[in-house]
Amino acid sequence: MTKIIVLDGHTLNPGDLSWSALQNQGEVQIYERTPSSMLLERAREAEILVVNKQVIDAKIMAQLSKLRFIAVSATGYNNVDIAAAKQHGVQVANVVGYSTPAVAQQVFALLLALINKVDAHHQSVQVGVWSKCQDFSYTLSPIPELAELKFGIYGFGRIGQAVAKVALAFGMTVLAHHKHPQRDAMPGVSLVGLVALFEQSNIVSLHAPLTASNKMIINKDLLARMPKPNFLINTGRGGLINELEVLACLQEGTLSGAGLDVLSQEPPPIDHPLLQAPNCIITPHVAWATQAARQRLLEEVIRNIEAFLRGEKRNLIV
Repeated sequence: MTKIIVLDGHTLNPGDLSWSALQNQGEVQIYERTPSSMLLERAREAEILVVNKQVIDAKIMAQLSKLRFIAVSATGYNNVDIAAAKQHGVQVANVVGYSTPAVAQQVFALLLALINKVDAHHQSVQVGVWSKCQDFSYTLSPIPELAELKFGIYGFGRIGQAVAKVALAFGMTVLAHHKHPQRDAMPGVSLVGLVALFEQSNIVSLHAPLTASNKMIINKDLLARMPKPNFLINTGRGGLINELEVLACLQEGTLSGAGLDVLSQEPPPIDHPLLQAPNCIITPHVAWATQAARQRLLEEVIRNIEAFLRGEKRNLIV
């Protein structure tokens, strides 16, 4: 039977999904997490590896003589040395599109938490503010209405387009910046340059992949161009923003608020500068992780493995 090793299965399946369909594909060993010191010991006999964030570099790959296929249980595959895989004849496949509805949901969860301040209002009620109020109603601060705001999207692929549909449903004016404006045009969405995106948008949501050319592209200069109220949402990659400059904008009031699901270092150090930033909500990279999205991801990983075992090409990177 084909030896299949899952090196870091916990984030994909913390216990609420079934591995049974994968276990039907061969002799399967599942590890929730694998420390680097145990990687070779666990992976040495594998013909197929399933990895999420576990790093398989050239040095490791050279020692895995039986390895034929790496199934990445994610969209990003920067944890796998693709050149080394090609050199050793190892095929690599990833999964795309599984998390689109989940990420769009998290974008607006973050935005509404910042704008409507539901938790702050709830906490105020819990400590008796409403009970002592002279009026039937109160607000802790002015609440903007989404339909009166402009929503900007940086990166207009599948997720960016799904986010645009939700923003349009709220009645918002939607703008986007994308490297393929003609190919990915959408009715109701104005495609604009990067500077114009920030100059015209009250909210900017980030959905572009991180590359060498856009690392820390979101900086103090761009954020200062945004009309008030202004909010930054990042469910893409932490490296897209200059975190110290975002912190400065929050402290100075240049930026009304930030909702971040990703940071440049994950997990972040306990003294990460943004953890105590004012008007900043941070969630632990959960936008992709609804149960339905993880189920789709698991099913796609299994389909990639099934295709490989049949000698078919499916979602191959190399």
